[in-house]
Amino acid sequence: MSGRAAARAIAGRGERETAQVAGLTHDGQGIVRAGKTVFVAGALPGETVSFERTRRHRQHDEGRLLEVLQAAAERVTPRCAHFGVCGGCALQHLAPEAQLALKEKELRDNLERVARVKPRTWLPPLRGPVWEYRRRARLGAKYVPKKGKVVVGFRERLAPYVADLTHCDVLAPPVGALIQPLAELLGALDIRQQVPQIEVAVADNATALVLRVLKTPSEEDCGRLREFAARHAVRLLLQSGGLDSVEELAAGPALHYTLPAFDLTLDFRPTDFVQVNGAVNQVLVARALDLLRPEPQSRVLDLYCGLGNFTLALARSAGHVVGVEGEAGLVERARHNAQRNGLANAEFHVGDLSKPELTAGWLRGPYTHVLLDPPRVGAAPEMLAAVARTAPERVLYVSCHPGSLARDLAALVHEHGFILESAGVVDMFPHTAHVESMALLVRS
Repeated sequence: MSGRAAARAIAGRGERETAQVAGLTHDGQGIVRAGKTVFVAGALPGETVSFERTRRHRQHDEGRLLEVLQAAAERVTPRCAHFGVCGGCALQHLAPEAQLALKEKELRDNLERVARVKPRTWLPPLRGPVWEYRRRARLGAKYVPKKGKVVVGFRERLAPYVADLTHCDVLAPPVGALIQPLAELLGALDIRQQVPQIEVAVADNATALVLRVLKTPSEEDCGRLREFAARHAVRLLLQSGGLDSVEELAAGPALHYTLPAFDLTLDFRPTDFVQVNGAVNQVLVARALDLLRPEPQSRVLDLYCGLGNFTLALARSAGHVVGVEGEAGLVERARHNAQRNGLANAEFHVGDLSKPELTAGWLRGPYTHVLLDPPRVGAAPEMLAAVARTAPERVLYVSCHPGSLARDLAALVHEHGFILESAGVVDMFPHTAHVESMALLVRS
């Protein structure tokens, strides 16, 4: 039986229950032990709450918070009026310091339980602004006939609908204040029902909004879009199909962001992956260099290199750096960025890192240093074994999921002979339950 079939919604109101909250789930819901475990959004560890069960599953139930009877000391009033409905944030009701403590605990628990290791040193958390920080996002858009308007926002929490927002306190300016104007713009278009998504890219030199269009806009619609772009000083692009279909209404210079500590400027396209939090990315790259300690004679391998975020900073200190990425477009931009910044000691290759070819020239090594920054699923076992064969002195793993990090560290330590030197969290997504982290390994 499928999970959906096994789940059963409770008709009417459930019975009011009272219990203490034991912890948080990976997505920020309170964990209540009341016979069967119940996940209650909005409840915090240590609190006594009343709740009602709203949905039953085989292994757990879902519940709705009715009242906080005894609040945690760390509970704060959420800044955003949409909190609790919008799924963009899960922890605005928890003080930022306490959010960090929870993320550090999750990292520690994963390393001890899954990887069976402890670092020699715990790194202080990397942090930045907790509001107006998000420079990349994907917003939903939906024409709702019953409301007679288009709604724009993140998905609702625990529901598939687009949240009806008027503003967003975590999106970088000017986008956070443009939610309502964007909704009004789309509502005025003839193709209002054929624009399901808006991709946000806030660069240092411009703000780009990519509208996913399922129908070609009329000339009148294009006029409305151009007028909006001029009035709000943003750049609008249309995407009718895949990434190669993105077209800008009015051409402009390439988007870019800077890493001032390394005198670097990196160009990127509005649909490219870049680290969401620009301020935290700057300190993240700086710490990566501090931990790896590349020298003029160093040979560094940067895996999952993207458009050169770490690679080019490493090239400022190392003798030679090799970046490898699976997406050809990002490799093309990385090569451009190396040339743009006058770095001849950085080379880039397209490689399938999920199934690395052991005969690939870039993998032959030897390398003195390796940096890995994989997606949430982590690195393939074959990739970790290949890294070990290159005999690096230091390996830095930048992670966006503590579970996959712990699994991969277990392999590097217990199978390939590395020592976990240090580890710590990176607060890339304040007010969410996402745990980003970094770990340094050295040869035993």
